[in-house]
Amino acid sequence: MAAGRARGSLLLRGGRVINVFSNEILTADVLIAGRLVAAVGPDLGADADEVIDLAGAHLAPGLIDGHVHLESSLVTPEKYADAVLPRGVTSVVCDPHEIANVAGEQGVRWLLDATEELALDVYVTVPSCVPSTPFETTGADFELDAMERLLRHPRVVGVAEIMSFAAVVAGAPDVLAKAALAASNSLPADGHAPGLRGRALQAYVASGIASDHESTTLDEGLEKLRAGLFLMIREGSVSRDLANHLPLLDPRHGERIGFVTDDRLPPDLLTEGGVDHLVRSAIKAGADPAYAVRCASHNNANHYRLARRGAVAAGFFADLVVLGDLTAFTAAAVYKDGRLVARGGELVSRPRPEASPNLHGPESDGVVDRTVRLGGLKGSAFAIAAPADGESLLCIGASGNQLVTRRLTVNPKVENGRVIADLDNDVLKLACVERHGRGGGVGLGLVNGFGLRAGALASSVGHDHHNLMVVGATDADMLLACRRLEALGGGFVIVEDGAVLGELALPLAGLLTDAPLEDVAAALERLDAIAASLGNRLPSPFMALSFLGLAVIPKLKLTDRGLVDVERGALVDLVAGNRGLADGGAQSPND
Repeated sequence: MAAGRARGSLLLRGGRVINVFSNEILTADVLIAGRLVAAVGPDLGADADEVIDLAGAHLAPGLIDGHVHLESSLVTPEKYADAVLPRGVTSVVCDPHEIANVAGEQGVRWLLDATEELALDVYVTVPSCVPSTPFETTGADFELDAMERLLRHPRVVGVAEIMSFAAVVAGAPDVLAKAALAASNSLPADGHAPGLRGRALQAYVASGIASDHESTTLDEGLEKLRAGLFLMIREGSVSRDLANHLPLLDPRHGERIGFVTDDRLPPDLLTEGGVDHLVRSAIKAGADPAYAVRCASHNNANHYRLARRGAVAAGFFADLVVLGDLTAFTAAAVYKDGRLVARGGELVSRPRPEASPNLHGPESDGVVDRTVRLGGLKGSAFAIAAPADGESLLCIGASGNQLVTRRLTVNPKVENGRVIADLDNDVLKLACVERHGRGGGVGLGLVNGFGLRAGALASSVGHDHHNLMVVGATDADMLLACRRLEALGGGFVIVEDGAVLGELALPLAGLLTDAPLEDVAAALERLDAIAASLGNRLPSPFMALSFLGLAVIPKLKLTDRGLVDVERGALVDLVAGNRGLADGGAQSPND
């Protein structure tokens, strides 16, 4: 964030100011001096260097996204800023554990450098889950000493989501030390506790973790709120939790609720926006407008101790949004540090071109470039031996609208002593291929829910280890898809019968591209259409695929080391056996 230069005074006259302290909307003038709001009140005078008559338009503080993974936008931070700033999002708190899982501490420092000169304020929480579990191979080791070093950076505002909730509840010393590290630096430690309730939740909160963004039901959200957690209500591209939590959006909950996006794909950023989408949706659903704004501004600023952020008040930074329509929450103008940066949904200024980071310079060599390394991967790596007669296999049940998977069992289709895809019953082969050059392990499994009739889909975005995730009808197409990703440096690929049908290159850490967001969104739409032509039924197949490796969200997930039963916290055999059938509510894919 570049230091602001002294500027003359600006008077925004006759606006309807959203006061996040008193939860009121008041007619007032706002006097700006340089980067700061100098005064808010009636009849402040017309002797400012510049006077703009708002004519009754609403004036809100710049929005702050309280928890986002910038990497999920698939574009560089600069392109992300271009998309959200015109919508009134002036700050984000980013957890860069995606790039940390690929490139470690150097990757986080690359992201900090890449966001230094942006008009958008990018704050960072230090990744705490690299790896997120012992059941995966990451591209780097990221231990307590790296976290301690990064906590000294002026834009680091906390310890990022501690994802191994089972380890927290069990009192694992190495995990508890991460929460203690935040406390010793007077910073919050963020949480990640999907479905955690009762005594386990109490143990989780007792560790010192301060927030959670994984609540999916009203009862769960209320219990976490009562337990003292800062409740982050999420509306991402897959997990959309706002509707279930609308009854909690009451001013009586004060500073205890924040709005976050977590993971948003380019098409959703373009059509819906970022955290502004939550404010807009909440207001349209009947929430108090002032409180909805507060949940996406002051409350998030307060949680992360962001001084002078998140309010239209004297002494606060002049990050302001002029709203053409409060209910529609459309930004007519956006001010950042007292400077007009967007009007009518379009940017009007950005940092000097020479200030933009060099994403492919020598300093990035080996950090975010050429990170997909597969070695001698062969088609035989995807072979699954047929089980004994009468034995069933575990199968992951995927869904397009949630990250939680089902635990299924199937009688596999076998040919020449090997398990093959059973297309008639929508049972495809799934693989997770280690791509960081650290052993080349391949985890194998089965998945239901995609509906593919042919071909294979592969992605170098595989939460959170970001190994290759590939689903397919044949081993040959799965191998080709992986090899094509290696050639691209990462991204998304669709193949069929030995031919590449579509692709999107993500050459920066296998996660990002510096192409415009509009181009990336168009490419994703083309890929979704191609996948649909092959039978895919999931609304965002590559997003769904990427989360099938996330071994901290129940029930079954797949990593390069094998099949993970998340609720048990263990690697499990693909053969279900009697134990698998009796444990976890196993069912057939057709249930």
